[in-house]
Amino acid sequence: MRLWIGLHLPRLPLEVFTPSWSTELAPDTGSVVLDQERVLVASRAALEAGVRTGMRRGGVVMLLPDARLHTRAPAQEAEALQSVALALLQYTPQVTDGGEATLLMDVSASLRLFGGVRALCRRVRASVRALGFTASLACAPTARGAWLLARAGAGRAVRMEALLRRLDRLAVPLLPPARPYAAWFDGIGCTTLGDLRRLPRPGLQRRCGRALLDLLDAAYGLSPELHEWIAPPETFRARLELYDRIDDAELLLAGARCLLLQLTGWLCARQLAVERITLQLEHERGRVARPPTGVDVVLAEPTWRDEHLVRLLRERLAKLALEAPVIGLALEALQVRPMAPPNESLFPEPGGTEEDRMRMLELLAARLGAENVLQPVPLADYRPEHANAWVPVQQKVSDRARNAQLPPDVTSMPRPTWLLARPIALLMRENRPFYGSPLRMASNPERIEAGWWDGPETRDYFIAEGQDHTLYWVYRERIGGDDGPRWFLHGLFG
Repeated sequence: MRLWIGLHLPRLPLEVFTPSWSTELAPDTGSVVLDQERVLVASRAALEAGVRTGMRRGGVVMLLPDARLHTRAPAQEAEALQSVALALLQYTPQVTDGGEATLLMDVSASLRLFGGVRALCRRVRASVRALGFTASLACAPTARGAWLLARAGAGRAVRMEALLRRLDRLAVPLLPPARPYAAWFDGIGCTTLGDLRRLPRPGLQRRCGRALLDLLDAAYGLSPELHEWIAPPETFRARLELYDRIDDAELLLAGARCLLLQLTGWLCARQLAVERITLQLEHERGRVARPPTGVDVVLAEPTWRDEHLVRLLRERLAKLALEAPVIGLALEALQVRPMAPPNESLFPEPGGTEEDRMRMLELLAARLGAENVLQPVPLADYRPEHANAWVPVQQKVSDRARNAQLPPDVTSMPRPTWLLARPIALLMRENRPFYGSPLRMASNPERIEAGWWDGPETRDYFIAEGQDHTLYWVYRERIGGDDGPRWFLHGLFG
């Protein structure tokens, strides 16, 4: 069975200027959108002050002198609708523009993936809310049925029988082809779609045209529907104009999340995962123009989920000191790769997957600094102090280090669990090395000769045991000074 989700944005003309998340950060003093000098949409604060739809500009200024007056911007509305559609591509690749600030999504193949229609509707509504828009959502077996229910705020009708009952109760002016004839329909007592269906079709077609009957048949599932799906761009770059000048980096996270939602939809639609993104913080223009401040995020493991990217940006923005107010944001995906399917094992590890561990390390690096979160990299060197290097977890390891492998005979040798940063010279008492107590050699010597290219090292390593039965890793220099070979403590066994 086909199932469609209709998403109507009734306050889109206003929320392109003042998104809903902006009112959570700053109080709403009253915003009004004018179309041909008359009120089209007003914010809650403006409505409480007495502003009404259709009121002239002068009346708005009289009631609310401090109101923010905006002229309707159809280009910005179309751009905002496309950004919402791009974010919704993470739920289904089949998204189309239904017209009149309404999007249609064919989610027939997505229900099992997201846990059913109710869970999917909750996620869609949450995504649209995070983008800063108010949505009226509806479900129906037909695309035009979902379109009508969403515009009427009539809720869900998953089965065809329920859809027919709900459509019959809707008002006739919801159909765009019927609006020019609204007075005639009202005069003959035809107020609902159920009344409209009972009228003679030939006469209705002659008076109102074929478009009205085609739309009615498509909504009731009596004729096929054709759609033009929204295609994601080849590369991703999204920009957001902020509602005001912001000088607090933490307040930018809500706007950055809007861009990350669009990035998630783009990645899912193109089956890609991102390895590196950059967030540009745009400052003042004109005479006091400043270059944008860049925030780069490099990922150790590619991802296509916005939650992890939001956490990383939150940590980066919390440590950022802004030199000038920010008026816009721009997000760009600089490095992507094909999305790899999850590796599901028969017996999953209780500690989580490798991807989970890498996300934790990336979060620590963003919080503590990349120079404070290190990973060991093996090096092809027999000397213990040179056989390992510590590099940041996000640093790309060179091929030489990645392919370095210790010889098989070394891996079979006993090694201490703790290697000292610097060997400690040991005292000699009665011709035996001393460390808290006389040390007794408990193993045969292991000779290590290496470093001929930067100063040769020749050592004989032993496992030594103290009187308290603690095991130490000690070595004796083969080439000694005037007083003979010296002994050093280099590691401790657990």
